[in-house]
Amino acid sequence: MAFDRRLLTHMNWALILSAVTIFLVGVMNLYSASSSMSEEGIALGTYYQKQLVWGGIGLLCMIGVMLVDYRHLRSLAWPIFLLAIILLAMVPIAGKTIYGAKRWISLGFMNLQPSEIAKIATILIAAKLLARSPKPLEWKEFFQVLIICAIPAAFILKQPDLGTTLNMLLNVGGIILFRGLSKGVFRTCIVALPACLPLGWMFMKDYQKQRVLTFLNPGEDPLGSGYHIIQSQIAIGSGQMWGKGFLEGTQSQLRFLPEKHTDFAIAVFGEEWGFVGCIILLALICLFLLSIFNTARDAKDRFGSFLSAGVFFYFFWQFLINMGMVMGLMPVVGIPLPFISYGGSAMLVNFCLIGLVVNVSMRRFVFKTN
Repeated sequence: MAFDRRLLTHMNWALILSAVTIFLVGVMNLYSASSSMSEEGIALGTYYQKQLVWGGIGLLCMIGVMLVDYRHLRSLAWPIFLLAIILLAMVPIAGKTIYGAKRWISLGFMNLQPSEIAKIATILIAAKLLARSPKPLEWKEFFQVLIICAIPAAFILKQPDLGTTLNMLLNVGGIILFRGLSKGVFRTCIVALPACLPLGWMFMKDYQKQRVLTFLNPGEDPLGSGYHIIQSQIAIGSGQMWGKGFLEGTQSQLRFLPEKHTDFAIAVFGEEWGFVGCIILLALICLFLLSIFNTARDAKDRFGSFLSAGVFFYFFWQFLINMGMVMGLMPVVGIPLPFISYGGSAMLVNFCLIGLVVNVSMRRFVFKTN
């Protein structure tokens, strides 16, 4: 079927431009994070080069996703979800262990992380299930969505990957709240959620509990479990108002800051560009999120609306949790910063999700439906 050029007039350009700008900021930040001072000058790593490649592939994937009417995904939601479950089930059998965790499947030219595919699949299946009726969720539908979405979450938690599991559950919870709960379900959840926290503590592994204790008192073990948070806070604080300048951050260049190209990438940015730079980046992120939310609000069918809402919460929680943990306001749970942290699989997923939202935006005037 030929592509209707009239759809281009309804593209969410604010979303596309803000996403690409954040990505370019991330590449620049990785250029600095992957370099280090030496006697001969600045020695560069290859992370930023790989990120550029993955970003280029991601943009092509985004365009491909935009060209296919998103309404077709409603019938493909179950096959994609089942594929994600199969890939997650393969991880314990054929997975590759990195940093003590088995989360990847080696494809030779890249390491595939099935949990990233599961994020898209969960958003699709949640949007499909919640789009069936406009009424607030009652118990039957509520439990149905939770149980189905808990299946991939259980596989991911087993890897172990608490951060991705938490992010996935928060995404589903956000879509459910966007859809609306009946008064009885909402009141019960408000009471039950705090009561479940002690139960969650019982199932956490020792190192996960240590992360929570370190968050409460990072100074208790400054050279061990508290080292990441302390060095991150020093890096951000040393940037002060205007920052130390590009490639001038001592905490990152002298390798005091760990995981500076992944989970703690924003600490590198804060040290080099200071408070003013962080505020500008935060404003850009807010524009990015607002563009997604506007699409969810203006979509002409429930499936497109919940699909866009799922993408909104996917990015919202990652931005919030990563920045919170880097500043010491939240426990370290291993959630990367979208478009800023290094990661091939994550970059492809991020741009594919942007393509989905632009897809919904492009077709909001094409038809009128439920």
